[in-house]
Amino acid sequence: MVDSLKKPAFEEMRPGVKVPAKETILTPRFYTTDFDEMAKMDISVNEAELRAILEEFRTDYNRHHFVRDAEFEQSWESIDGETRQLFVEFLERSCTAEFSGFLLYKELGRRLKDTSPVLAECFNLMSRDEARHAGFLNKALSDFNLSLDLGFLTKSRKYTFFKPKFIFYATYLSEKIGYWRYITIYRHLEANPHHRIYPIFRFFENWCQDENRHGDFFDAIMKAQPNILNDWKARLWSRFFLLSVFATMYLNDIQRKDFYAAIGLDAREYDIEVIEKTNETAGRVFPLILNVNHPDFYKILDICVKNNEKLTAIVSSKTPKFLQFFQKLPFYLSNGWQFLRLYLMKPIDTASLEGSVR
Repeated sequence: MVDSLKKPAFEEMRPGVKVPAKETILTPRFYTTDFDEMAKMDISVNEAELRAILEEFRTDYNRHHFVRDAEFEQSWESIDGETRQLFVEFLERSCTAEFSGFLLYKELGRRLKDTSPVLAECFNLMSRDEARHAGFLNKALSDFNLSLDLGFLTKSRKYTFFKPKFIFYATYLSEKIGYWRYITIYRHLEANPHHRIYPIFRFFENWCQDENRHGDFFDAIMKAQPNILNDWKARLWSRFFLLSVFATMYLNDIQRKDFYAAIGLDAREYDIEVIEKTNETAGRVFPLILNVNHPDFYKILDICVKNNEKLTAIVSSKTPKFLQFFQKLPFYLSNGWQFLRLYLMKPIDTASLEGSVR
């Protein structure tokens, strides 16, 4: 008999292939863009930096890094119960996000090869990196007797359309926050190896350097398009994307705080550190950043956390669906109001930070 407390059940499409997690506003998204507009971009203003980044991509520092070693060759039944559930969710979310990047970058590489060969090669080489990451994560899922059908994901997921400049904002922040997430976990576990419950964390140091280089590429491509960064609309969109990325991560991670506890981290403290580092990094390219040190910033996010807990409880109840809508409405409205409060919080103009040590 299977002990359901130790071995959580996962819905499977077929034996060993997990049904993808339900799409929500907080799950990793798949993107598409205006490829014709992207093909017409003039990168000459910053082409030298983009070519230097291309040379780094060609060097492929991690070509021998993602190789499973003997430490993986053991049973992982010791990771059980809720920890196993949360760990599988972590691997699935990470794999889905990396695979989403692979699909977008691969298509951009294909579409730009005749009109912008430098950008096309950069995107193709970034797609190589993302494919490695996704494959490594999917293989890790097999240690828990599961995998994702990535071909099915390609066809079944909804694709969000963003114009190129919004793709740049979103992917830049995604890559940079990925760097700070990975390196923060790696440094914590390097100092506290007794919390490293699974060997994938040993790979995070080199892994995050891929994320960092990808972020540098999007930094360079935005600087090649001054209009993306230098008008009043850029100031509004910078705030929006910073807040969206930070709030999404915070709500997801606090909801899964037991996963972070399993590796010896306090989810809230971890997120605050990652948000502060990513915000500071974004100040090197965005015209403004958020005042994440404002005394109300995390208090407001914590209100959203409480709202989400109540929403989850409503969805899990036996209340009829049409009544659930009216029960959930006040918490949706509250989350919208809290997001607006954060958006209207006075940001920090990065021009005022020039020359300061950061």
